Amino acid sequence: MVSWFDTYDPNTFQAFSSAHLGALLLFAVSITLLYVCRFWLRDEKRSKRTRFTLIGLLILAEVSLNVWYVAGGVYDAADTLPLELCSISLYLCVFMLLFRSRFIFSIVYFTGIGGALQALLTPALGFPFPHFRFVQFFLAHIVIILAVLYMVWVEKYRPTWKSVGLAMLFLNVLLVVVGSINYLTGGNYMFLARKPETASLLDVLGPYPWYILSLEAVAFIMFIILYAPFGISAWRRRKRGFIYYGQ
Repeated sequence: MVSWFDTYDPNTFQAFSSAHLGALLLFAVSITLLYVCRFWLRDEKRSKRTRFTLIGLLILAEVSLNVWYVAGGVYDAADTLPLELCSISLYLCVFMLLFRSRFIFSIVYFTGIGGALQALLTPALGFPFPHFRFVQFFLAHIVIILAVLYMVWVEKYRPTWKSVGLAMLFLNVLLVVVGSINYLTGGNYMFLARKPETASLLDVLGPYPWYILSLEAVAFIMFIILYAPFGISAWRRRKRGFIYYGQ
């Protein structure tokens, strides 16, 4: 029988299996509960507890992963540095929650939700449930999105149109930095060197290196979609104000 912590498992993750659908259901229930409880959580003590609970879960997910890498003898600069987009977003979420940073929020609202949502739907994961890596993977990505939505629904932070440009700028700087590290280590962080072996959005975006340009366009469109509810709401408020003033 394969141990829960083994670094090798003869079984493989199956997309949209019962375990995967169960994890997605947990994700849906979690964000629904956060939304329903948003007013209750605005109490100062409750909001502080919630923020630090989210911080604790994010740190637990990241620290336990690195302990597993080291204990299993698989820690490797080419594969296990925290340089995937979601790993970087996880670190940003910790600092965002800790300092209530609007600047970090304006970036991670897009990179965190966009990246983690894609990861949840098409996981680049080799371990099935109930393996530790399966649990850690879904915990980390679900909490990244919960952290961002907490700032929206409880702290009432809002992205702006400028946030879209800032997030795109951050993403492109990141591509240069991570691409350089890939060159030095032989890694494939953020899938900038090649596509993942598991099925993903990249499969329909063309061959290397053109899929990177396609991914830029997809990221921009996704960021626009994520901003749209707030942009439309702001436009409606301005329109109502204009009509009221005109009358």
